[in-house]
Amino acid sequence: MARSTTAQSQNFMSTSLESKRGTFNKHPDFNKKILVVEDEAAMLQTLRYNLERSGYNVVTAGDGRTAVAMAQREQPDLVVLDVMLPVLDGIEVCKEIRKSSSVPIIMLTAKDQEIDKVIALELGADDYVTKPFALHEFLARVKARLRRRNPLAQDRDRAIALGDIVLDPARQHLTVRGKDVSLAPKEFALLRVLMENAGRVVTRQTLLDKVWGYDFEGEQQTVSVHVRWLREKIEQDSRNPRHIITVRSRGYLFKE
Repeated sequence: MARSTTAQSQNFMSTSLESKRGTFNKHPDFNKKILVVEDEAAMLQTLRYNLERSGYNVVTAGDGRTAVAMAQREQPDLVVLDVMLPVLDGIEVCKEIRKSSSVPIIMLTAKDQEIDKVIALELGADDYVTKPFALHEFLARVKARLRRRNPLAQDRDRAIALGDIVLDPARQHLTVRGKDVSLAPKEFALLRVLMENAGRVVTRQTLLDKVWGYDFEGEQQTVSVHVRWLREKIEQDSRNPRHIITVRSRGYLFKE
């Protein structure tokens, strides 16, 4: 996708100069592999330079189709993904990656791409950074996303079977009453939190924090909308739910 780069390149150059003056210390997450997907050479060079200085291993792609292939081949610990890309845009890349991986994805968006931000988050992106941005903010978000990946994730990825519902996080697969059910990434994550806390009330704020992230700036109504969509897919009667119960003024409770 073609676009004007003059103004952005100026921002990237100032960012690059700032990065060369600063000093970034390595931290416990060094040697993690990060896939950076960006078609603008100046931006790609700046991100790669600073991520490598911070101790990360960096692989890159300049278009969407290559990014999908590299995500499958390289198995990165995190993906930094620009929305506007040639061949296949960032939204489609995010969708393709989410079909087989739960790797954290940070989207890079422009100020006028508000709709793209919403779509990206709904499709399973974990965070977004708006251009132009300060390098320290970007690096802090990268560090935060990597730290949120629990080192005991393999144990937590075991299948959860409650009554006639079986959720398999490792395969991103859901079975309800013996039938396969397709869920969007956020729906899957939401159901997982509820099932992991079966029998306990989970507040809307807790669900926002765990599923959408602590820095999510949307409304709590987002949770209610996704709960309604979940009920339509897993309940026999979505208007009289048996599994996902609303606890008024508190949140939601999952029952077998």
